[in-house]
Amino acid sequence: MVPVLVVLLVIDTTGSDVAAAVVFAVGAWTDLLDGYLARRWAISSRTGAWLDPLADKLLVGAPIITLAILDRFPLWAAIVIIAREVLVTGVRIFLGRRGRSMPASRLAKWKTFAQLGAIFLYILPLTGWLAKVRLPVLIVAVVLTVYTGIDYVVAAVRWSGSNRPAGRPPSANLSEGNEQ
Repeated sequence: MVPVLVVLLVIDTTGSDVAAAVVFAVGAWTDLLDGYLARRWAISSRTGAWLDPLADKLLVGAPIITLAILDRFPLWAAIVIIAREVLVTGVRIFLGRRGRSMPASRLAKWKTFAQLGAIFLYILPLTGWLAKVRLPVLIVAVVLTVYTGIDYVVAAVRWSGSNRPAGRPPSANLSEGNEQ
């Protein structure tokens, strides 16, 4: 769905933004549904554990980068969000090579929800008071992005330095794993 989303954002024809918003919403919804079903039925695989975060990053990163290039998304926010995602991916790879993973926290899930909401609002061709909602939602998303990113790194550093067996890190209150 990500390539279709990017094409719809770039072509800029009548209705392409609304179509892009629909594609984005379906992608976000199916990602949430997939995670819910995997937890409910206790289904997991190594491939899924690797592919799900990758799909999440593509679903968030591709429209942010595309919209920023088109000057429709604040560059400062795009840099913060993308930098955090790259950093967290690096930390996850580092921990994964040591046989460890960090589960997603409740706040990290709210971060993802705020990011998806902000992206959705920036995809839509909004005017009037609805257009004014974009920036506050984006600010919430960026604050949560920075906070959970810092907490994730701090928890990973504490955890990697401990002699604990694989599982939850010593500071798992805000840590994040398969979701960013």
